[in-house]
Amino acid sequence: MKGKLDGSTVLLGPDGVVLHEQGGFGRVDRGGLRLSPEEALYLVQREKLEVEGQGFESLLSAFSDRPGLFRSFLVYRDIRERGFAVQPGVGHYRLFRRGERPGTGRSRLLVRVLSERDLVDFEVIRSEVETSDNMRKDHVLAVVDDEGELTYYGVKVTDLAPVSPPPACPLAEGRLFGSTVMLSGPVPPGIRDAWFGTPLDDGKLVLSPVEALYLMRKGALVLPGRGGPTTPEVYLENALPSDPELAEKAAVYADLREHGYIPRTGYKFGHHFRVYTKDRNHSDLLVHAIPPGQTLAVSVISRSVRLAHSVKKKMLFACVHPSGIRYIEFGRMKL
Repeated sequence: MKGKLDGSTVLLGPDGVVLHEQGGFGRVDRGGLRLSPEEALYLVQREKLEVEGQGFESLLSAFSDRPGLFRSFLVYRDIRERGFAVQPGVGHYRLFRRGERPGTGRSRLLVRVLSERDLVDFEVIRSEVETSDNMRKDHVLAVVDDEGELTYYGVKVTDLAPVSPPPACPLAEGRLFGSTVMLSGPVPPGIRDAWFGTPLDDGKLVLSPVEALYLMRKGALVLPGRGGPTTPEVYLENALPSDPELAEKAAVYADLREHGYIPRTGYKFGHHFRVYTKDRNHSDLLVHAIPPGQTLAVSVISRSVRLAHSVKKKMLFACVHPSGIRYIEFGRMKL
């Protein structure tokens, strides 16, 4: 099969249409077949295509003005070698089930290509995943490391389903020591049974800042002060210097509690919360609160997902917005 370089694509004559009909390559154009750079490079490397005056390296050089082309080619090649038909799009690939191809089947995955040093903008990824969902497709990130190795991540945007009613907490009184809140005397069973706080040896209960804020905002905790009870707003303002992430952590903590989950510190796992659903012997989720506009390197997400997988938990990033909290789940996957 022969073709010629035509701008940023390769154009084949009418005999090239067979590549589309049999393998789902390219797009039929002007009675012939137009191939994307990745498709042309793949077919040239597999010795199924000759491009006039070009070899693989010179063709790669001709397309090199497109950022990230080589890693996109590596992903395209990997998907093809796994037996899938794949259709290049603007910034992504559409991947079809084995045995299906463009025109005879429906694509099931949208695959976006990243390098190990790229930053993930959670606003962007949320929008992309929701677009994929609207198209009834699963969203996948294909990450290419510096040695050309590939890792695939399935990404979902989810609203947590309630697992039980939020805790009914009786009114309690505490004392404030800096940003630490301590309940003394008999601890109300509703607070103890809902797994708030950390008990001391003498029966006192110490609340973390996110627990204290949640109970204060629920009207279940009073902190007497010199000028009257301390308000949640004043408590948050005073505690922020020692924990700049407290506002978004408190928002996520409250959302998890209102859905019946039990969040506890996730410090030992390098994240904000480990989260229990119905089994208090084993936490099911690791959750990290993300404020609006924050980005994370793909390498950071990779470490988080690998750790979560190793301890049999799901990895969720909770994106905090004025309109609510959306949870983005990342998980390694095999195509």
